[in-house]
Amino acid sequence: MGGSRSRCRGLVECALISVLVMAIEIPQTSSANMFKPFNVSYDHRAIIIDGKRRMLISAGIHYPRATPQMWPDLIAKSKEGGADVIQTYVFWNGHEPVRGQYNFAGRYDIVKFVKLVGSSGLYLHLRVGPYVCAEWNFGGFPVWLRDVPGIEFRTENVPFKEEMQRFVKKIVELMREEMLFSWQGGPIIMLQIENEYGDVESSYGQRGKEYVKWASQMALDLGTGVPWVMCKQPDAPDNIINACNGFYCDGFKPNSYNKPVLWTENWDGWYTTWGGRLPHRPAEDLAFAVARFFQRGGSFQNYYMYFGGTNFNRTSGGPFDITSYDYDAPIDEYGLLSEPKWGHLKDLHAAIKLCEPALVAADLPQYMKLGPKQEAHVYHGDIDIEGLNLTQYRSESRCSAFLANIDERKGAAVTFLGQTYYLPPWSVSILPDCRNTVFNTAKVGAQTSVKTVDFDLPLFAHFSAQKQSMIHNGVSYISKSWMTVKEPIGVWSENIFTVQGILEHLNVTKDHSDYLWYITRIYVSDDDIAFWEEKEVRPTLTIDSMRDVLRVFINGKLIGSVIGHWVKVVQPVQFIKGYNDLLLLSQTVGLQNYGAFFEKDGAGFRGQIKLTGFRNGDIDLSKSSWTYQVGLKGEFLNIYTMEENEKAGWSDLTLDAIPTTFSWYKTYFNSPDGTEPVALDLGSMGKGQAWVNGHHIGRYWTLVAPKDGCQRICDYRGPYNSDKCTTNCGKPTQSWYHIPRSWLQASDNLLVIFEETGGNPFDVSIKLRSAHIICGQVSESHYPPLWKWSQSDFNASILINDTTPELHLRCDDEHVIASIKFASYGTPQGSCQKFSKGNCHASSSFSVVSEACLGRNSCYIGISNTAFGSDPCRGIVKTLAVEARCMSSSNNVGALQL
Repeated sequence: MGGSRSRCRGLVECALISVLVMAIEIPQTSSANMFKPFNVSYDHRAIIIDGKRRMLISAGIHYPRATPQMWPDLIAKSKEGGADVIQTYVFWNGHEPVRGQYNFAGRYDIVKFVKLVGSSGLYLHLRVGPYVCAEWNFGGFPVWLRDVPGIEFRTENVPFKEEMQRFVKKIVELMREEMLFSWQGGPIIMLQIENEYGDVESSYGQRGKEYVKWASQMALDLGTGVPWVMCKQPDAPDNIINACNGFYCDGFKPNSYNKPVLWTENWDGWYTTWGGRLPHRPAEDLAFAVARFFQRGGSFQNYYMYFGGTNFNRTSGGPFDITSYDYDAPIDEYGLLSEPKWGHLKDLHAAIKLCEPALVAADLPQYMKLGPKQEAHVYHGDIDIEGLNLTQYRSESRCSAFLANIDERKGAAVTFLGQTYYLPPWSVSILPDCRNTVFNTAKVGAQTSVKTVDFDLPLFAHFSAQKQSMIHNGVSYISKSWMTVKEPIGVWSENIFTVQGILEHLNVTKDHSDYLWYITRIYVSDDDIAFWEEKEVRPTLTIDSMRDVLRVFINGKLIGSVIGHWVKVVQPVQFIKGYNDLLLLSQTVGLQNYGAFFEKDGAGFRGQIKLTGFRNGDIDLSKSSWTYQVGLKGEFLNIYTMEENEKAGWSDLTLDAIPTTFSWYKTYFNSPDGTEPVALDLGSMGKGQAWVNGHHIGRYWTLVAPKDGCQRICDYRGPYNSDKCTTNCGKPTQSWYHIPRSWLQASDNLLVIFEETGGNPFDVSIKLRSAHIICGQVSESHYPPLWKWSQSDFNASILINDTTPELHLRCDDEHVIASIKFASYGTPQGSCQKFSKGNCHASSSFSVVSEACLGRNSCYIGISNTAFGSDPCRGIVKTLAVEARCMSSSNNVGALQL
């Protein structure tokens, strides 16, 4: 039957979950909510914690990509999802923006983050780097580092090694001072030095090999007392564990038998660039990859990312990486669960934990071929499984098996230990007791949640009735009162200088701004004008190479733009007689974060800049006199802050105003009621940056993804790549931008936008993001919920009393199920939001589901004839499909619909 359920259902389920998550002992927490001191080591099979081998699930969360107020909930959801470990990089450029001046506050309060992880009972894998890649600006390196005399990054180079060692030592000493290593009672069980250096090592030759040896020894000499890792580093020295990164790592072997098999980055989605499609990795394939990893001897697996978050400020790298770092992760950018991915992985983790006693007891699995593309790996402490009969099997303990079908198209029936098992294509079945299947990677029982962004009507309660009606007609204006001020084109301050020739962009800006103005003067004679008229030609500006965005102005007027990464520029221009001001605005959109020698990539222009088509020949502007102006006036006057914005000379913006380029806009808005995450819809704007109450929410850009390349149906089967199962074709890559709740005040929130290309701020709106639509679809052939399985203490056999599958539904926190839109027990057709009744349907379906779920945050319904009062179609496997709507629990309960 049905009932309500939140975290666990009653004392019995809670007790069984406790048994499930531990038949594995976790070091006890102290009165300070951290751990009692424990040692960490490793052998060829696994990481050893407090003397015991462990199978570890890790969740990647980068602390600067969320606010400190979000951290506790993200960590809690990771733990609930089955994680043992939180993994994070350390972001050098965030912690040391100026050499010798450190920042460990706000989103960069790494000590607070680590302590929160420990107080939750989870471990921490700290990837010190200090190179992180991570689609983060400049790969995490501070830009000032490139100005150190004689420096060359990530190679046998004394200036670089000195700076790297200084920062790594700083972080390690900070962790030690705060008592955060495991042997001090803290959560840190493992560290990482460098990052994916094996991908670029060959570019540095012998100096690269020496650098690897130096970095490893430098790390070991710090005496941290926990293991160090190098990922994607085949030549990692003996005392450093080399680990795998990728979509699949089940075939990975470390470079020594004495090291365990670790997967530091399981790419559960992918990053996105402006104008690109949105990536999606199916839950079935992700679960398949993880199950295969543990099946074939893996012992530590980290989701990159479990929560991706947001590239606030100008922290996105690339170039051209978008502000969102959602990554299609199990927890989305806003901190909401992504279903079915989160729930399906939670079930997978529970199944793996049931296998843990057998997995840690065996040094190697026994391999059994079950078919042409089907195989089993069996873990048992000391028994030859192939020699067992069923009677002997029942008397043995600590036996777990993984049955895999790696056929990309066809399911298969296989025989294992005298029993027949059906394996869907591209799937793994997990048998914690070598007999009962508790999970199959291709059978998703978790709910589907459909995320929406909705208008927040209370925000506009003070508007007139006319304006409210406009909202109900589908337009949710943030404000009808905007102010504006123009950004000067070119020189705006006394902090300018003039030199002969073209300077490299970053050498001038030091990345204090995306923007750098190059200004020179061109003289056009009567002969030039006559020549152009006679030949019917126009002069042309050519630049051998530029990155990322170039705006070309003549006499203050924008005449052309170029976008690209080191692309050639051929821009026709039109001059008037006499002196003309030529202005080139060079823009960065995130600094290079990957590759060999990327500190030399630079920005701005390369090669020759010239004007062609003049009567007396080409003009080489590379040798001309240029005046340089860094940044925007509004940017450097901080007109986006609460303290300084009134000094900008704002004027009212009228509704009929023509959108203009290079303009600042501001307005005020009230904070939406409730707790749902807040999104700023900038779909009506072009390109620029936005701030709320002085907090920089990031760059925005409404570049549209290609119309083709998205798949109508996402087939999980077969190897995944970042172009498979993409979505959002023909739409802007990103329109909604996360405003963390902690950045808002109850009223009079200041929103400031800098717009480059001419958007319409009157269509900007505030919206709330939530999963208002939830669906479930579970059949009689699904397995019972994982919480029903338990391990007996005396022989680790798997016990279950009730094998009835269940459909579970759950709204976001502080939401309840307000209505049931569809419910059918029988043979329903279709998928979420497209369900329809089949030929077989139990008439009690709607009433049973409504009684179990309405008004509750979560509910469950047993998939059985008993639950629905009768068998609606004998001899047929029946399925329950449900679509429900969630609403905020703070809203009127009377809105519940039957």
